[in-house]
Amino acid sequence: MAAEGDADIQAEGLTKRFGERVAVDNFSLTVARGEAFALVGPDGAGKTTVMRLLVGIMDPDEGRAAVLGFDTATESEQLKEHIGYMPQRFGLYDDLTVAENISFYADLYRVPKAERQERMPELLEFSNLAPFQDRLAANLSGGMRQKLGLVCALVHRPRLLFLDEPTFGVDPVSRREFWQILYELLKGGMTIFLSTAYMDEAERAHRVGLMHQGRLLVADSPQALKAGFEGELLEVRAGDLRAARDALKGLPLAKQVLAMGDRLMVSVDKAQEAGGPIREALQKSGIKGVRLSAAEPGLEDLFVQIIRSQEEQSA
Repeated sequence: MAAEGDADIQAEGLTKRFGERVAVDNFSLTVARGEAFALVGPDGAGKTTVMRLLVGIMDPDEGRAAVLGFDTATESEQLKEHIGYMPQRFGLYDDLTVAENISFYADLYRVPKAERQERMPELLEFSNLAPFQDRLAANLSGGMRQKLGLVCALVHRPRLLFLDEPTFGVDPVSRREFWQILYELLKGGMTIFLSTAYMDEAERAHRVGLMHQGRLLVADSPQALKAGFEGELLEVRAGDLRAARDALKGLPLAKQVLAMGDRLMVSVDKAQEAGGPIREALQKSGIKGVRLSAAEPGLEDLFVQIIRSQEEQSA
């Protein structure tokens, strides 16, 4: 099966089972050349399995996929020469320096020596790792380790990059730096397929897909997805958020109550009509310091709404 037009990834009906458990259920998706596609979903949704199917590490039980025109099941060895893959636990060698790790992966990908001499300084400068090239990988911070893993995945100039939760557990500053590198890669025409647990990261991609229980529920641009939010959103701040959440759970007007840091995001049909009754319910429960304001829905609000709707339909 060849990818059509300018599509770098084309998956049709991918299904993967582990015993009786269906890890990926009829997954179909097309990713265009030069696109950044982010796959999000709760733990166990099937994101990592999808990625392993697309890079040719696993074969599907049903369905087919083409990546860069290569069939992932029958042409996986040819495919690996043209893609970069950074799994959740990327295999850095702690007893090697930054430069030695890059050289090791250059050997694995059979990068010619002349090209390597040109490529190494580029990658070190590009990732801001040049000052640390003689430091052992064991002595790098979490963010620097992720950048080194990315550089190792890029050493052979892949056309498409797969990243499985690349910034999980990394501090916000390092996450921002990591994405700056990804933006530069996108400017150069690379296609990026990544999974992430961070909604703010997902919003940086051209398109976002939501997986739940092995199924791809939606896939669209962040703007289009948020426009599909049903109802309106109220932001609720109060002195005791836990008590406020409990007070709103039984209120028919509050369709969905989601804790977001120091506030609650409450889904309602009409914010203007629901504000008064919600404030009254909180005050009757003795909640102090109540403040309400209209809010724009984010991806997390939308995804919780979609998942709950799916669960209600299947109940």
